[in-house]
This record gives sequence, C-alpha cells and structure tokens, in this order.
Amino acid sequence: MNANPDLTALDKLKTRIQGLCAKTTDNGCTEDEALSAAAKVAELLSRYDLSLTDVEIRDASCERLEYQTHRNKRIPLGDCIGAIANFCDCRVWREKNPTGDARYVFFGLRSDIEAARYLTELVDSAVRFELGRYKTTTDYQRFRHQERHIANASFTLGMIASIADKLTAMKAGRDQANSAGGRDLVVLKSAVVDAELGRLDLKLRTVRGPTRMVSPKAYEAGGDAGASLAIDPHIRKAT
Repeated sequence: MNANPDLTALDKLKTRIQGLCAKTTDNGCTEDEALSAAAKVAELLSRYDLSLTDVEIRDASCERLEYQTHRNKRIPLGDCIGAIANFCDCRVWREKNPTGDARYVFFGLRSDIEAARYLTELVDSAVRFELGRYKTTTDYQRFRHQERHIANASFTLGMIASIADKLTAMKAGRDQANSAGGRDLVVLKSAVVDAELGRLDLKLRTVRGPTRMVSPKAYEAGGDAGASLAIDPHIRKAT
C-alpha cells in the first residue's frame, strides 16, 4: 500500500535510506551485511512506492529562470503561460525588468523550469510561424486592410487558447495516470516548490487582462492551428 509520506516523514525516510546505502563493503561491511542493506532499501522504496529520485527531491533546490518578452505590455502568450507552468510542475509570474520590458519568471526545480522555458519558446515560435502562414490564406485576404490588426490578434488568441486547453488536458491525464499507479509525486514536488516560494515573500497579485474585440473566423482558424501543434507529453528539459 502506498503510504504517501509527507515531507517530515520523507526526511526521516531519506536519512534511513542514506544510512543503509552507506553500508557497503568499501565501508567495512561484510558482503552479507551490504546485500542485506540493499534489500532493505529496496523494501522501503517499494513500501512507499518511491524511487531514489523521488526521495532526493526533498533536498533539490528551486531556482528561477526568466523568459524575456522584449515588450512593455501584456502579450497573447500571457494567456498560455500559466498552463505551461502547470504542465511543467512549476510556478510563474510576470514582472518588469530594469528597462521596463515585461518578462516571465519560472520558479521550480531546474529540470522543470528549463522545460517550461523551452516550451514557451516553442509555443511563441509556433504562433509566429502559423500567423505568418495564415496571412497568406484566402480567408485572411478577405479582411479589409483596417480589419487585419483585429484578425491578427484574434488568430493569435485563438491559437494560444487552444494550446492552453491542450496542455491542461494533457496535464490532467498525466496526473490521473500517476495517481492511478499509486505515485503522487506531483503533490510532493508542489509542496517543495510552494515552501521555497513562500520563503521569497513575494507580493504577487492576479491582474485581469483587457477586454478584446475578436474576429470569430480568425479566432477559430487560430484554434485549429493550436490544436494541430504537436507537443511532447514527456518533455522535461530543453533540447
């Protein structure tokens, strides 16, 4: 049965496992004693349905990784950034850099924030590419010149929203599969990240985005483009 130890219990378990792992023939143990210690480690990990990597997470330090937008205003990518952070098991906020431009800050375990920034770059590049392609279509050419800025924004918003929905669904499916398998590693990781985030004593607040006028046709075209974007469900680091 999976006992799902909390952080305090995990600390005690980690200390015990480390002590057992230290019992090797190099440290003066007999071969039988070393084998017995190894068997006990395997038993403990199995009992709590953990791996050595899971146990080590408690001591992993959280870091921040920035994604510069080079804009001083909110951009459509902001409507997807929360879903990206959630998909990668980290936290994110928006702040101003010293020059006044906006940047997103991912906070969490190193592999997770690297994955988040890589995915952000992927989404940003994909949206720019697909918007350029959309501008060559007959449907886009039907917009009057003065309407095209709305069409551009609508397409981008539709694509971003579609990608965010996809990431949210993929994350829910992954969490459900992990939970069904008896492993709730996300809960442990979230506790570690939230604890370290709390120590930063940041004054974060939720800001509502502006109301936007959209073209339904362009928005729908963007949604279709977002739905067709291939995203690796196992992404965990930049390549």
